[in-house]
Amino acid sequence: MVAIIDYDAGNIKSVEKALEYLGEKAVITRDHETILSCDHVILPGVGAFGDAMEKLHQYDLVKTIKEVVERKIPFLGICLGLQLMFERSDEAPGVEGLGLLEGEIVKIPKKDGLKIPHMGWNDLKVKEGARLFQGLEEHPYVYFVHSYYLKAKDESIVAATTEYSTNIHASVEKENVFACQFHPEKSSSVGLQILKNFISC
Repeated sequence: MVAIIDYDAGNIKSVEKALEYLGEKAVITRDHETILSCDHVILPGVGAFGDAMEKLHQYDLVKTIKEVVERKIPFLGICLGLQLMFERSDEAPGVEGLGLLEGEIVKIPKKDGLKIPHMGWNDLKVKEGARLFQGLEEHPYVYFVHSYYLKAKDESIVAATTEYSTNIHASVEKENVFACQFHPEKSSSVGLQILKNFISC
């Protein structure tokens, strides 16, 4: 069973549908015991960093998420979910993130000819051996929607990067913790393979 954490963020249903397509049972929940009883946990999300952290605190999900990670349950953050896993974001100065990994979320710099938010398909440069990307061709294309991006403190955890105005840390993995800035649930067969790989972890 896969727990999809419900904290009133957007895009939760499309993650559920992608998992069901893969034949996985998924439950959308914010219940502490239900989440901890699942084999895999996903923190999806579309929205603002500050509002999202407020909701996670409101629903008492911060300690739940930290316990998931401590128990070594495979945990995946998607889009805003990735950003919340780090220490802070330029989008919400003074608001502490979950701090599961070291790094910060910063605004994509303006560049002539490029629109912000970054919306659309970009190819990835994948690190050899990255677990989420097993079985995929080189430079797979995935779908992004974001105005802020990750700068991980420890570059050894970066599993994939993309170029859009700057070098973007597009995916990370460390032990049982995984995250994607892009949306695997909206990235066609490539995204489904990434979710399948996560379920296999």
